[in-house]
Amino acid sequence: MFARVARLFTIKTKFEAFLVIYGLGMGAVERGFHYMQLYPGVGGKLLFACCPVAVFMAGGRILHSVEVTRGAP
Repeated sequence: MFARVARLFTIKTKFEAFLVIYGLGMGAVERGFHYMQLYPGVGGKLLFACCPVAVFMAGGRILHSVEVTRGAP
């Protein structure tokens, strides 16, 4: 039963990966806007820049893991 539920949360295709990355990106930009309101000036802009960079790194890892599990080079 647990295996059937776990399969629902497994990213199997690149399309699913792109949807997850899109959601992460939208959340990161929203968090970045909050940082800019909380910390006006250069500090807020630096924190805003860190949010999408984290999504880029996670997105690359997600796409790579989908390719590896499918057996693509």
